[in-house]
Amino acid sequence: METALKRNSERINLRMKSSAKRLIERAASLEGKTVSHFILTSALAQAENTLQTHETMALNAKNARLFFDALAAPVRFNRKLLSALEEHEARVISK
Repeated sequence: METALKRNSERINLRMKSSAKRLIERAASLEGKTVSHFILTSALAQAENTLQTHETMALNAKNARLFFDALAAPVRFNRKLLSALEEHEARVISK
């Protein structure tokens, strides 16, 4: 989050109700931040939480062992897997 706060070359404009603006101004004031800094730090914290929720997986010891055992096992190409690979090839454009 630190590096995202250091560079000020990008801009996002927001439209909101005056009541929302007043609420944000009040909260920023209580934390001793400018409105821009308050919005940016709040949005970045929420973005990090969202990414962590969608990009991480927590497993107990038993399920972690099963998962890693499955990754280590040799791949068996059955009809369903071959079909999925063909569909992926048709739909996804790799960069």
